[in-house]
Amino acid sequence: MADSVADLSSETTARARAGRSAADLREVSLERGAVPYAEGSCLVSFGRTRVLCAASVEQGVPGWKKGSGEGWVTAEYAMLPRATKTRVSRERSQVGGRTQEIQRLVGRSVRAMLDDFRFGEFTIKVDCDVLQADGGTRTAAITGASVAVVDAFAWMVQQGHLVASPVRRRVAAVSVGLIDGEPRLDLDYEEDVRAGVDMNVVMSSEGRFVEVQGTGEHGTFAREELDALLGLAVRGIESLSAAQARVLDGPLSSVRAG
Repeated sequence: MADSVADLSSETTARARAGRSAADLREVSLERGAVPYAEGSCLVSFGRTRVLCAASVEQGVPGWKKGSGEGWVTAEYAMLPRATKTRVSRERSQVGGRTQEIQRLVGRSVRAMLDDFRFGEFTIKVDCDVLQADGGTRTAAITGASVAVVDAFAWMVQQGHLVASPVRRRVAAVSVGLIDGEPRLDLDYEEDVRAGVDMNVVMSSEGRFVEVQGTGEHGTFAREELDALLGLAVRGIESLSAAQARVLDGPLSSVRAG
């Protein structure tokens, strides 16, 4: 359990120990159908970060959409108490600000998979539960949630609720950052806490941006640095999107990216 997050006192970084260059993803795996009772699910791993994504199909929609004939897609995000090195209390009575921010990001991202919501008054709810956190939990959640949503809509077609899936594209996400002035892809926890610039990028399988979140944690950054980070992110997301395509093209199984 002591290795659930990176050891900041280590002289050798996790990236170096893994033989990973600044432009390499961590080892990424997607296990489709990881939750047998859910209409769609995916266990996604970005290195030691592991997130279980389950998409549930429910009859009915939020009150503000009732009577519209349209459906809705939403997401919830949570971190298990021992996903990190020290126990974090469950958010029972009130969801924290960070959790709200992440689940809204995941929701916006998976809704970008559709052109409209004309699939009847059903709600797709995606639960993203962090089993182990070592940086990049939100980007892993988005990448796994996309696979789960594809399968949830496929289930609706199989059950006769829909003639065809409304999914028009997948989405995937990755983090990038500047560490000691060097652009790096897919930051683990050790790198994330040291990053001078930290950025999360969400893109569609069509190669278009869904959302870009970037912050100069300890100052400002130049346009050239921004361009370099986006270039890294695009290449990383292309690899993630290819892994999604491979796992969705086959039977319920797992696939590794890279």
